[in-house]
Amino acid sequence: MMMNCGAMNATTPSSTSWSASQSSKIPMFLPRAICSTQRMCCGFGVHVDACVSTNVSRNAKDSMVWSGTSPSLYSKQPINKFLLPLRALVTSTSQDVPIASLIGREKVGVLLLNLGGPETLEDVQPFLFNLFADPDIIRLPRLFRFLQKPLAQFISVTRAPKSKEGYASIGGGSPLRHITDAQAEELRKSLWEKQVPAKVYVGMRYWHPFTEEAIEQIKRDGVTKLVVLPLYPQFSISTSGSSLRLLESIFREDEYLVSMQHTVIPSWYQREGYIKAMANLIGKELETFDHPEQVVIFFSAHGVPLAYVEEAGDPYKAEMEECIDLIMEELEKRKIMNAYTLAYQSRVGPVEWLKPYTDETIIELGKRGVKCLLAVPISFVSEHIETLEEIDVEYKELALKSGIEKWGRVPALGCEPTFISDLADAVIESLPYVGAMAVSNIEARQVPLFSQQLRSKIRCLKFAVCRCQHGTSQCQWNFLSTSLGSSQSLVPLGSVEELLAVYDSKRRELQSPVMVWEWGWTRSAETWNGRAAMLAVLVLLVLEVTTGQGFLHQWGILPFFH
Repeated sequence: MMMNCGAMNATTPSSTSWSASQSSKIPMFLPRAICSTQRMCCGFGVHVDACVSTNVSRNAKDSMVWSGTSPSLYSKQPINKFLLPLRALVTSTSQDVPIASLIGREKVGVLLLNLGGPETLEDVQPFLFNLFADPDIIRLPRLFRFLQKPLAQFISVTRAPKSKEGYASIGGGSPLRHITDAQAEELRKSLWEKQVPAKVYVGMRYWHPFTEEAIEQIKRDGVTKLVVLPLYPQFSISTSGSSLRLLESIFREDEYLVSMQHTVIPSWYQREGYIKAMANLIGKELETFDHPEQVVIFFSAHGVPLAYVEEAGDPYKAEMEECIDLIMEELEKRKIMNAYTLAYQSRVGPVEWLKPYTDETIIELGKRGVKCLLAVPISFVSEHIETLEEIDVEYKELALKSGIEKWGRVPALGCEPTFISDLADAVIESLPYVGAMAVSNIEARQVPLFSQQLRSKIRCLKFAVCRCQHGTSQCQWNFLSTSLGSSQSLVPLGSVEELLAVYDSKRRELQSPVMVWEWGWTRSAETWNGRAAMLAVLVLLVLEVTTGQGFLHQWGILPFFH
Protein backbone atom coordinates (compact mmCIF):
# COMPACT_ATOMS: atom_id res chain seq x y z
CA MET A 1 0.00 0.00 0.00
CA MET A 2 1.32 3.42 -0.92
CA MET A 3 1.17 6.19 1.62
CA ASN A 4 0.27 9.61 0.29
CA CYS A 5 2.45 12.29 1.85
CA GLY A 6 0.74 15.62 1.70
CA ALA A 7 2.78 18.69 1.03
CA MET A 8 4.53 20.05 4.06
CA ASN A 9 3.70 23.35 5.60
CA ALA A 10 4.86 26.18 3.41
CA THR A 11 6.98 27.58 6.19
CA THR A 12 8.84 24.32 6.63
CA PRO A 13 12.10 23.86 4.74
CA SER A 14 12.57 20.89 2.47
CA SER A 15 13.94 17.68 3.88
CA THR A 16 17.35 18.29 2.39
CA SER A 17 17.81 21.64 4.00
CA TRP A 18 16.78 21.05 7.60
CA SER A 19 19.60 21.39 10.08
CA ALA A 20 20.17 22.41 13.65
CA SER A 21 20.63 26.00 14.61
CA GLN A 22 24.18 27.21 14.60
CA SER A 23 23.63 28.37 18.13
CA SER A 24 22.73 24.88 19.29
CA LYS A 25 24.41 23.58 22.37
CA ILE A 26 27.19 21.32 21.11
CA PRO A 27 27.69 17.98 22.90
CA MET A 28 31.17 16.98 23.94
CA PHE A 29 33.03 15.29 21.09
CA LEU A 30 36.60 14.17 21.39
CA PRO A 31 38.92 15.82 18.83
CA ARG A 32 40.33 13.38 16.36
CA ALA A 33 43.36 11.42 17.41
CA ILE A 34 46.79 11.86 15.87
CA CYS A 35 47.81 8.34 14.92
CA SER A 36 50.98 6.89 13.50
CA THR A 37 49.18 5.06 10.71
CA GLN A 38 46.16 5.49 8.49
CA ARG A 39 45.40 1.79 8.59
CA MET A 40 44.03 0.21 11.73
CA CYS A 41 42.51 -3.11 12.73
CA CYS A 42 39.42 -3.03 14.90
CA GLY A 43 36.76 -5.43 15.99
CA PHE A 44 36.70 -9.22 15.65
CA GLY A 45 39.99 -9.42 13.74
CA VAL A 46 38.83 -7.52 10.68
CA HIS A 47 40.33 -4.65 8.74
CA VAL A 48 38.77 -1.23 8.78
CA ASP A 49 39.83 2.22 7.72
CA ALA A 50 39.91 4.76 10.51
CA CYS A 51 39.54 8.50 10.14
CA VAL A 52 42.59 10.23 11.52
CA SER A 53 42.73 13.93 10.75
CA THR A 54 43.89 16.51 13.26
CA ASN A 55 42.52 19.58 14.95
CA VAL A 56 38.92 19.06 13.97
CA SER A 57 36.72 21.71 15.51
CA ARG A 58 34.21 20.68 18.14
CA ASN A 59 31.66 22.52 16.03
CA ALA A 60 32.10 20.10 13.16
CA LYS A 61 28.76 18.49 13.90
CA ASP A 62 26.78 21.72 14.17
CA SER A 63 24.25 20.49 11.65
CA MET A 64 23.68 17.23 13.50
CA VAL A 65 23.04 18.12 17.15
CA TRP A 66 20.19 18.85 19.49
CA SER A 67 19.07 22.30 20.50
CA GLY A 68 18.19 22.03 24.17
CA THR A 69 15.44 19.44 24.45
CA SER A 70 13.94 20.17 21.05
CA PRO A 71 14.65 17.81 18.18
CA SER A 72 16.92 18.92 15.38
CA LEU A 73 16.22 17.44 11.99
CA TYR A 74 19.45 16.22 10.51
CA SER A 75 19.85 17.11 6.87
CA LYS A 76 21.23 14.09 5.08
CA GLN A 77 24.13 15.78 3.41
CA PRO A 78 27.42 13.92 2.90
CA ILE A 79 28.65 13.36 6.44
CA ASN A 80 32.15 12.00 5.97
CA LYS A 81 33.48 15.24 7.38
CA PHE A 82 31.56 14.59 10.58
CA LEU A 83 33.17 11.23 11.41
CA LEU A 84 33.92 10.69 15.07
CA PRO A 85 37.33 9.52 16.37
CA LEU A 86 38.31 6.05 15.14
CA ARG A 87 34.83 5.49 13.79
CA ALA A 88 34.66 2.87 11.11
CA LEU A 89 32.37 0.28 9.64
CA VAL A 90 33.47 -3.23 10.59
CA THR A 91 33.63 -5.41 7.50
CA SER A 92 33.34 -9.16 7.94
CA THR A 93 36.33 -11.34 7.11
CA SER A 94 35.02 -14.61 8.50
CA GLN A 95 36.23 -16.39 5.38
CA ASP A 96 39.81 -15.72 6.52
CA VAL A 97 39.36 -17.48 9.87
CA PRO A 98 40.95 -21.00 9.89
CA ILE A 99 37.79 -22.64 11.21
CA ALA A 100 38.82 -26.30 11.18
CA SER A 101 42.03 -25.71 13.14
CA LEU A 102 40.23 -23.51 15.66
CA ILE A 103 37.40 -25.89 16.43
CA GLY A 104 39.09 -29.27 16.25
CA ARG A 105 37.23 -31.58 18.62
CA GLU A 106 35.89 -28.74 20.72
CA LYS A 107 32.17 -28.39 21.33
CA VAL A 108 31.24 -24.83 20.42
CA GLY A 109 28.26 -23.06 21.93
CA VAL A 110 26.74 -19.62 21.38
CA LEU A 111 24.73 -18.02 24.17
CA LEU A 112 22.25 -15.35 23.03
CA LEU A 113 21.30 -12.95 25.82
CA ASN A 114 18.07 -10.98 25.79
CA LEU A 115 15.66 -9.23 28.12
CA GLY A 116 12.79 -11.71 28.17
CA GLY A 117 9.09 -10.97 28.38
CA PRO A 118 5.88 -12.33 29.91
CA GLU A 119 4.23 -14.95 27.73
CA THR A 120 0.82 -14.69 29.40
CA LEU A 121 -1.00 -11.99 31.35
CA GLU A 122 -0.40 -13.97 34.56
CA ASP A 123 3.34 -13.64 33.92
CA VAL A 124 3.30 -9.83 33.83
CA GLN A 125 3.57 -9.07 37.56
CA PRO A 126 6.36 -11.60 38.33
CA PHE A 127 8.21 -10.46 35.20
CA LEU A 128 8.04 -6.85 36.38
CA PHE A 129 9.26 -7.93 39.82
CA ASN A 130 12.32 -9.59 38.27
CA LEU A 131 12.95 -6.48 36.22
CA PHE A 132 12.78 -3.95 39.06
CA ALA A 133 14.61 -6.22 41.50
CA ASP A 134 17.70 -5.84 39.30
CA PRO A 135 20.06 -3.26 40.87
CA ASP A 136 21.20 -2.33 37.36
CA ILE A 137 17.64 -1.13 36.67
CA ILE A 138 16.83 0.58 40.00
CA ARG A 139 19.82 1.73 42.02
CA LEU A 140 19.18 2.34 45.69
CA PRO A 141 21.62 4.02 48.07
CA ARG A 142 23.77 1.51 49.92
CA LEU A 143 21.89 2.12 53.16
CA PHE A 144 18.59 1.09 51.57
CA ARG A 145 19.67 -1.79 49.35
CA PHE A 146 17.94 -4.29 51.63
CA LEU A 147 14.70 -2.72 50.33
CA GLN A 148 15.43 -3.64 46.69
CA LYS A 149 13.02 -6.58 46.59
CA PRO A 150 10.22 -4.97 48.65
CA LEU A 151 10.40 -1.92 46.40
CA ALA A 152 10.37 -4.15 43.31
CA GLN A 153 7.32 -5.92 44.68
CA PHE A 154 5.56 -2.61 45.29
CA ILE A 155 6.34 -1.24 41.83
CA SER A 156 5.48 -4.46 40.03
CA VAL A 157 2.09 -4.76 41.74
CA THR A 158 1.34 -1.10 41.10
CA ARG A 159 2.32 -1.19 37.41
CA ALA A 160 0.95 -4.64 36.60
CA PRO A 161 -2.64 -3.59 35.74
CA LYS A 162 -1.55 -1.02 33.16
CA SER A 163 1.13 -3.33 31.78
CA LYS A 164 -1.43 -6.11 31.40
CA GLU A 165 -3.56 -3.80 29.29
CA GLY A 166 -0.61 -3.23 27.00
CA TYR A 167 0.21 -6.93 26.66
CA ALA A 168 -3.48 -7.74 26.15
CA SER A 169 -3.54 -5.33 23.20
CA ILE A 170 -0.72 -7.25 21.46
CA GLY A 171 -2.20 -10.70 21.92
CA GLY A 172 -1.91 -11.46 25.63
CA GLY A 173 1.86 -11.75 25.94
CA SER A 174 5.25 -10.83 24.54
CA PRO A 175 6.40 -12.55 21.33
CA LEU A 176 10.04 -12.02 22.35
CA ARG A 177 10.76 -15.63 23.32
CA HIS A 178 9.27 -17.03 20.11
CA ILE A 179 11.23 -14.57 17.97
CA THR A 180 14.49 -15.08 19.87
CA ASP A 181 14.14 -18.86 19.58
CA ALA A 182 13.65 -18.43 15.83
CA GLN A 183 16.75 -16.20 15.64
CA ALA A 184 18.74 -18.84 17.53
CA GLU A 185 17.65 -21.55 15.10
CA GLU A 186 18.46 -19.44 12.04
CA LEU A 187 21.84 -18.54 13.55
CA ARG A 188 22.56 -22.23 14.15
CA LYS A 189 21.70 -23.03 10.52
CA SER A 190 23.89 -20.20 9.26
CA LEU A 191 26.84 -21.36 11.38
CA TRP A 192 26.51 -24.92 10.09
CA GLU A 193 26.39 -23.60 6.51
CA LYS A 194 29.65 -21.80 7.28
CA GLN A 195 31.18 -25.08 8.54
CA VAL A 196 30.84 -24.26 12.25
CA PRO A 197 28.84 -27.03 13.99
CA ALA A 198 27.77 -24.98 17.00
CA LYS A 199 24.77 -25.18 19.29
CA VAL A 200 22.92 -21.95 20.03
CA TYR A 201 21.26 -21.27 23.37
CA VAL A 202 18.91 -18.53 24.57
CA GLY A 203 19.24 -16.97 28.02
CA MET A 204 16.73 -14.34 29.14
CA ARG A 205 17.46 -11.93 31.96
CA TYR A 206 14.00 -11.53 33.51
CA TRP A 207 11.86 -14.43 32.26
CA HIS A 208 12.01 -17.96 30.89
CA PRO A 209 14.23 -19.39 29.66
CA PHE A 210 16.38 -17.71 32.32
CA THR A 211 20.12 -17.37 31.81
CA GLU A 212 20.64 -19.92 34.58
CA GLU A 213 18.54 -22.43 32.65
CA ALA A 214 20.60 -21.88 29.49
CA ILE A 215 23.84 -22.34 31.42
CA GLU A 216 22.63 -25.66 32.85
CA GLN A 217 21.84 -26.88 29.33
CA ILE A 218 25.27 -25.74 28.14
CA LYS A 219 26.87 -27.80 30.90
CA ARG A 220 24.75 -30.87 30.09
CA ASP A 221 25.80 -30.62 26.44
CA GLY A 222 29.47 -30.49 27.41
CA VAL A 223 30.26 -27.24 25.60
CA THR A 224 33.97 -26.40 25.84
CA LYS A 225 34.09 -23.14 23.88
CA LEU A 226 31.40 -20.53 24.46
CA VAL A 227 30.72 -17.28 22.61
CA VAL A 228 28.45 -14.93 24.56
CA LEU A 229 26.42 -12.71 22.25
CA PRO A 230 23.99 -10.16 23.78
CA LEU A 231 21.20 -9.34 21.33
CA TYR A 232 21.61 -5.64 22.03
CA PRO A 233 23.45 -3.85 19.19
CA GLN A 234 24.68 -1.10 21.53
CA PHE A 235 26.18 -1.76 24.95
CA SER A 236 24.46 -0.42 28.07
CA ILE A 237 25.05 -1.30 31.70
CA SER A 238 21.27 -1.73 32.06
CA THR A 239 20.97 -4.31 29.24
CA SER A 240 24.12 -6.15 28.16
CA GLY A 241 25.88 -5.09 31.36
CA SER A 242 23.17 -6.53 33.59
CA SER A 243 23.14 -9.84 31.72
CA LEU A 244 26.93 -10.07 31.80
CA ARG A 245 26.99 -9.26 35.50
CA LEU A 246 24.63 -12.17 36.12
CA LEU A 247 26.88 -14.41 34.04
CA GLU A 248 29.86 -13.25 36.05
CA SER A 249 28.26 -14.40 39.29
CA ILE A 250 27.23 -17.73 37.74
CA PHE A 251 30.72 -18.37 36.34
CA ARG A 252 32.41 -17.52 39.63
CA GLU A 253 30.42 -20.12 41.57
CA ASP A 254 30.70 -23.04 39.14
CA GLU A 255 33.87 -25.08 38.75
CA TYR A 256 32.92 -26.29 35.26
CA LEU A 257 32.30 -22.76 34.00
CA VAL A 258 35.51 -21.44 35.53
CA SER A 259 37.51 -23.79 33.33
CA MET A 260 35.35 -23.37 30.22
CA GLN A 261 36.85 -21.11 27.58
CA HIS A 262 34.60 -18.21 26.65
CA THR A 263 34.54 -14.78 25.10
CA VAL A 264 32.01 -11.94 24.86
CA ILE A 265 30.93 -9.84 21.89
CA PRO A 266 29.92 -6.74 23.89
CA SER A 267 28.36 -4.73 21.06
CA TRP A 268 28.09 -5.04 17.31
CA TYR A 269 26.25 -1.92 16.11
CA GLN A 270 29.11 -1.04 13.74
CA ARG A 271 29.11 -4.31 11.82
CA GLU A 272 28.54 -3.95 8.09
CA GLY A 273 25.88 -6.66 7.90
CA TYR A 274 23.80 -5.11 10.66
CA ILE A 275 24.06 -1.65 9.12
CA LYS A 276 23.07 -2.92 5.67
CA ALA A 277 20.17 -4.93 7.09
CA MET A 278 18.81 -1.83 8.82
CA ALA A 279 19.25 0.20 5.64
CA ASN A 280 17.41 -2.50 3.67
CA LEU A 281 14.39 -2.33 5.97
CA ILE A 282 14.34 1.48 6.00
CA GLY A 283 14.59 1.68 2.22
CA LYS A 284 11.79 -0.84 1.79
CA GLU A 285 9.43 1.07 4.11
CA LEU A 286 10.21 4.40 2.46
CA GLU A 287 8.91 2.95 -0.81
CA THR A 288 5.43 2.61 0.73
CA PHE A 289 5.08 6.42 0.76
CA ASP A 290 3.96 8.35 -2.31
CA HIS A 291 6.81 10.82 -1.86
CA PRO A 292 9.63 9.00 -0.06
CA GLU A 293 11.96 12.01 -0.23
CA GLN A 294 9.61 14.01 2.02
CA VAL A 295 9.56 11.43 4.82
CA VAL A 296 11.43 12.20 8.04
CA ILE A 297 13.24 9.12 9.37
CA PHE A 298 12.54 8.97 13.09
CA PHE A 299 14.97 6.79 15.06
CA SER A 300 13.48 5.84 18.43
CA ALA A 301 15.87 4.20 20.89
CA HIS A 302 15.16 2.78 24.31
CA GLY A 303 16.16 5.33 26.91
CA VAL A 304 18.38 5.00 29.96
CA PRO A 305 18.67 7.33 32.96
CA LEU A 306 20.92 10.28 32.17
CA ALA A 307 23.03 9.58 35.25
CA TYR A 308 24.03 6.19 33.79
CA VAL A 309 25.77 8.01 30.95
CA GLU A 310 27.09 11.06 32.80
CA GLU A 311 28.06 9.44 36.08
CA ALA A 312 28.40 5.70 35.55
CA GLY A 313 30.21 5.91 32.21
CA ASP A 314 27.62 4.06 30.11
CA PRO A 315 28.72 4.19 26.41
CA TYR A 316 25.15 3.65 25.18
CA LYS A 317 24.45 7.19 23.98
CA ALA A 318 27.72 7.51 22.06
CA GLU A 319 27.31 4.11 20.43
CA MET A 320 23.71 4.90 19.50
CA GLU A 321 24.65 8.17 17.80
CA GLU A 322 27.49 6.50 15.93
CA CYS A 323 25.21 3.66 14.85
CA ILE A 324 22.73 6.10 13.32
CA ASP A 325 25.52 7.93 11.52
CA LEU A 326 26.64 4.65 9.96
CA ILE A 327 23.11 3.75 8.88
CA MET A 328 22.60 7.15 7.29
CA GLU A 329 25.95 6.84 5.50
CA GLU A 330 24.76 3.53 4.05
CA LEU A 331 21.49 5.14 2.96
CA GLU A 332 23.43 8.00 1.40
CA LYS A 333 25.28 5.45 -0.76
CA ARG A 334 21.84 4.38 -2.00
CA LYS A 335 20.90 8.00 -2.84
CA ILE A 336 18.52 8.23 0.13
CA MET A 337 19.06 11.70 1.59
CA ASN A 338 16.08 12.10 3.92
CA ALA A 339 16.07 14.26 7.01
CA TYR A 340 16.29 12.23 10.21
CA THR A 341 16.21 12.62 13.95
CA LEU A 342 16.78 10.61 17.14
CA ALA A 343 14.79 10.40 20.37
CA TYR A 344 14.58 8.09 23.39
CA GLN A 345 11.48 6.23 24.58
CA SER A 346 10.23 4.14 27.52
CA ARG A 347 11.28 6.36 30.42
CA VAL A 348 9.88 5.61 33.87
CA GLY A 349 10.16 7.25 37.28
CA PRO A 350 10.97 10.80 38.38
CA VAL A 351 14.65 10.87 37.34
CA GLU A 352 15.91 12.48 34.16
CA TRP A 353 16.48 10.17 31.20
CA LEU A 354 18.33 10.65 27.94
CA LYS A 355 16.75 13.40 25.87
CA PRO A 356 15.03 14.29 23.65
CA TYR A 357 12.06 12.13 24.62
CA THR A 358 10.18 10.36 21.84
CA ASP A 359 6.72 11.69 22.76
CA GLU A 360 7.91 15.30 23.06
CA THR A 361 9.83 15.01 19.79
CA ILE A 362 6.77 13.75 17.90
CA ILE A 363 4.74 16.72 19.13
CA GLU A 364 7.50 19.13 18.14
CA LEU A 365 7.81 17.62 14.66
CA GLY A 366 4.08 18.05 14.19
CA LYS A 367 4.39 21.72 15.13
CA ARG A 368 7.16 22.12 12.55
CA GLY A 369 4.85 20.95 9.81
CA VAL A 370 6.20 17.44 9.28
CA LYS A 371 3.52 15.38 7.54
CA CYS A 372 5.22 12.03 6.91
CA LEU A 373 7.14 10.16 9.60
CA LEU A 374 8.87 6.78 9.46
CA ALA A 375 9.62 5.35 12.92
CA VAL A 376 12.72 3.16 13.22
CA PRO A 377 13.10 1.15 16.48
CA ILE A 378 16.87 1.34 16.48
CA SER A 379 17.77 -0.47 19.72
CA PHE A 380 15.49 -3.48 19.20
CA VAL A 381 16.16 -6.55 17.06
CA SER A 382 12.88 -8.27 18.00
CA GLU A 383 9.27 -7.19 18.18
CA HIS A 384 7.95 -6.79 21.72
CA ILE A 385 5.86 -4.47 23.88
CA GLU A 386 7.96 -1.35 23.13
CA THR A 387 7.49 -1.74 19.37
CA LEU A 388 4.06 -3.35 19.07
CA GLU A 389 2.26 -1.27 21.67
CA GLU A 390 4.33 1.77 22.60
CA ILE A 391 5.39 2.72 19.07
CA ASP A 392 2.63 1.18 16.95
CA VAL A 393 -0.24 2.31 19.17
CA GLU A 394 0.70 5.09 21.59
CA TYR A 395 3.18 7.02 19.45
CA LYS A 396 1.23 6.56 16.25
CA GLU A 397 -1.87 7.97 17.92
CA LEU A 398 0.15 10.86 19.31
CA ALA A 399 1.65 11.55 15.87
CA LEU A 400 -1.75 11.70 14.17
CA LYS A 401 -3.05 14.03 16.88
CA SER A 402 0.03 16.23 16.42
CA GLY A 403 -0.65 16.89 12.73
CA ILE A 404 1.42 14.13 11.17
CA GLU A 405 -0.72 12.67 8.40
CA LYS A 406 1.21 9.59 7.31
CA TRP A 407 2.92 7.25 9.75
CA GLY A 408 5.09 4.25 8.97
CA ARG A 409 7.21 1.97 11.07
CA VAL A 410 10.22 -0.14 10.15
CA PRO A 411 9.90 -3.68 11.52
CA ALA A 412 12.49 -5.07 13.90
CA LEU A 413 15.22 -7.14 12.28
CA GLY A 414 13.96 -10.49 13.52
CA CYS A 415 15.37 -13.20 11.22
CA GLU A 416 16.36 -10.89 8.36
CA PRO A 417 18.88 -12.98 6.34
CA THR A 418 21.63 -10.36 6.08
CA PHE A 419 21.42 -9.73 9.81
CA ILE A 420 21.53 -13.41 10.77
CA SER A 421 24.42 -14.13 8.41
CA ASP A 422 26.39 -11.24 9.88
CA LEU A 423 25.78 -12.48 13.44
CA ALA A 424 27.17 -15.84 12.31
CA ASP A 425 30.23 -14.09 10.91
CA ALA A 426 30.68 -12.24 14.20
CA VAL A 427 30.66 -15.55 16.06
CA ILE A 428 33.17 -17.10 13.67
CA GLU A 429 35.47 -14.10 13.87
CA SER A 430 35.41 -14.29 17.67
CA LEU A 431 36.51 -17.94 17.82
CA PRO A 432 40.27 -17.20 17.71
CA TYR A 433 39.88 -15.22 20.93
CA VAL A 434 37.91 -17.75 22.96
CA GLY A 435 40.05 -18.32 26.04
CA ALA A 436 42.85 -16.13 24.66
CA MET A 437 42.30 -12.94 26.61
CA ALA A 438 45.03 -10.35 26.22
CA VAL A 439 46.54 -7.82 28.57
CA SER A 440 44.95 -4.98 26.59
CA ASN A 441 41.66 -5.38 28.44
CA ILE A 442 43.47 -4.97 31.76
CA GLU A 443 45.33 -1.92 30.51
CA ALA A 444 42.08 -0.48 29.18
CA ARG A 445 40.81 -0.33 32.76
CA GLN A 446 43.44 2.29 33.54
CA VAL A 447 42.39 4.64 30.72
CA PRO A 448 40.64 7.82 31.95
CA LEU A 449 36.96 7.39 31.21
CA PHE A 450 36.50 10.77 29.56
CA SER A 451 35.25 9.64 26.21
CA GLN A 452 32.41 7.19 25.73
CA GLN A 453 33.22 7.01 22.03
CA LEU A 454 36.90 6.29 22.61
CA ARG A 455 36.26 3.80 25.39
CA SER A 456 33.91 1.75 23.24
CA LYS A 457 36.78 1.39 20.77
CA ILE A 458 39.33 0.53 23.46
CA ARG A 459 37.25 -2.48 24.42
CA CYS A 460 37.90 -4.10 21.06
CA LEU A 461 41.53 -3.07 20.45
CA LYS A 462 44.04 -5.83 21.14
CA PHE A 463 46.97 -3.73 20.13
CA ALA A 464 46.11 -0.34 21.57
CA VAL A 465 47.74 1.05 24.65
CA CYS A 466 46.35 4.56 24.77
CA ARG A 467 47.84 7.34 26.81
CA CYS A 468 45.29 10.14 26.90
CA GLN A 469 44.90 13.22 29.00
CA HIS A 470 41.52 14.72 29.78
CA GLY A 471 40.73 17.75 27.69
CA THR A 472 43.63 17.39 25.26
CA SER A 473 43.22 17.22 21.50
CA GLN A 474 45.79 14.49 20.96
CA CYS A 475 45.89 10.79 21.68
CA GLN A 476 49.11 8.88 21.14
CA TRP A 477 48.70 5.28 20.08
CA ASN A 478 51.28 2.54 20.48
CA PHE A 479 50.60 -0.49 18.36
CA LEU A 480 51.50 -3.95 19.55
CA SER A 481 51.51 -6.15 16.48
CA THR A 482 50.37 -9.71 16.96
CA SER A 483 49.41 -12.08 14.20
CA LEU A 484 47.63 -15.37 13.76
CA GLY A 485 49.59 -16.76 10.86
CA SER A 486 48.78 -13.62 8.89
CA SER A 487 48.95 -9.85 9.03
CA GLN A 488 45.67 -9.54 10.93
CA SER A 489 45.90 -8.24 14.48
CA LEU A 490 44.34 -10.29 17.22
CA VAL A 491 41.38 -8.54 18.79
CA PRO A 492 40.18 -10.29 21.95
CA LEU A 493 36.56 -9.51 22.64
CA GLY A 494 36.86 -9.93 26.37
CA SER A 495 35.94 -12.49 28.99
CA VAL A 496 32.97 -11.73 31.19
CA GLU A 497 35.18 -10.78 34.13
CA GLU A 498 37.59 -8.59 32.17
CA LEU A 499 34.86 -6.82 30.23
CA LEU A 500 32.86 -5.92 33.31
CA ALA A 501 35.95 -4.66 35.12
CA VAL A 502 36.13 -1.75 32.67
CA TYR A 503 32.69 -0.58 33.77
CA ASP A 504 33.11 -1.55 37.42
CA SER A 505 35.94 0.96 37.70
CA LYS A 506 33.26 3.63 37.53
CA ARG A 507 30.42 1.61 39.02
CA ARG A 508 29.97 3.53 42.24
CA GLU A 509 27.01 5.09 43.92
CA LEU A 510 25.83 7.68 41.44
CA GLN A 511 26.44 11.30 42.33
CA SER A 512 23.57 13.69 42.61
CA PRO A 513 22.77 15.20 39.18
CA VAL A 514 21.94 18.51 40.89
CA MET A 515 24.15 19.82 43.67
CA VAL A 516 22.23 22.94 44.72
CA TRP A 517 18.66 23.96 45.43
CA GLU A 518 16.78 25.71 42.68
CA TRP A 519 13.21 26.93 42.75
CA GLY A 520 10.61 27.06 40.02
CA TRP A 521 9.78 24.70 37.16
CA THR A 522 13.37 23.54 36.70
CA ARG A 523 15.36 20.36 36.38
CA SER A 524 16.45 20.85 39.98
CA ALA A 525 12.85 21.06 41.19
CA GLU A 526 11.96 17.91 39.28
CA THR A 527 14.95 16.11 40.75
CA TRP A 528 14.24 17.13 44.34
CA ASN A 529 10.54 16.31 43.97
CA GLY A 530 11.54 12.87 42.78
CA ARG A 531 13.87 12.44 45.74
CA ALA A 532 11.19 13.51 48.16
CA ALA A 533 8.75 11.03 46.65
CA MET A 534 11.32 8.22 46.76
CA LEU A 535 12.21 9.06 50.37
CA ALA A 536 8.54 8.95 51.33
CA VAL A 537 8.15 5.54 49.69
CA LEU A 538 11.24 4.24 51.50
CA VAL A 539 9.97 5.54 54.85
CA LEU A 540 6.63 3.79 54.32
CA LEU A 541 8.38 0.57 53.38
CA VAL A 542 10.59 0.75 56.48
CA LEU A 543 7.50 1.23 58.65
CA GLU A 544 5.82 -1.71 56.95
CA VAL A 545 8.87 -3.91 57.51
CA THR A 546 9.41 -2.95 61.15
CA THR A 547 5.77 -2.92 62.31
CA GLY A 548 4.22 -5.55 60.06
CA GLN A 549 1.26 -3.28 59.57
CA GLY A 550 0.14 -0.84 56.91
CA PHE A 551 -1.77 -0.56 53.66
CA LEU A 552 0.67 -2.85 51.79
CA HIS A 553 -0.09 -5.65 54.23
CA GLN A 554 -3.79 -4.86 54.11
CA TRP A 555 -3.69 -5.19 50.32
CA GLY A 556 -1.74 -8.44 50.57
CA ILE A 557 1.29 -7.05 48.76
CA LEU A 558 3.80 -7.81 51.51
CA PRO A 559 2.41 -10.88 53.27
CA PHE A 560 5.90 -12.27 53.78
CA PHE A 561 6.67 -9.59 56.34
CA HIS A 562 3.99 -10.67 58.84
